[in-house]
Amino acid sequence: QVQLVESGGGLVQAGGSLRLACAASGRTPSGYHIGWFRQAPGKEREFVAAISRGAGSIDYADSVKGRFTISRDDANNLVYLQLNSLNPEDTAVYYCAADSGYWYQRTGSKNYDSWGQGTQVTVSS
Repeated sequence: QVQLVESGGGLVQAGGSLRLACAASGRTPSGYHIGWFRQAPGKEREFVAAISRGAGSIDYADSVKGRFTISRDDANNLVYLQLNSLNPEDTAVYYCAADSGYWYQRTGSKNYDSWGQGTQVTVSS
């Protein structure tokens, strides 16, 4: 089992940037795929980005491609999500999640084993 804690959220103006971190602990965090999801008010949880164990594969939702960057630092059990060129539509609670299963299922929230508590990102106009 892996425990996850997100940090780095906050209030930022449109066009600004934030760097979110997902700190993992427990059983071999480096062995898990890590995904980032977000949930805006009144919306369902949405896939944002994922990075495979070993960081050999990365995937982004079309809505964030070119603006967000996911990376991992397995030596410190950290996964980052760099959010650039933020707009109000990016406002949401951002969650990281760990998946011990198959990479091809990475966009489905139901396939992840562990979740963090979320961190709020608010983008003002």
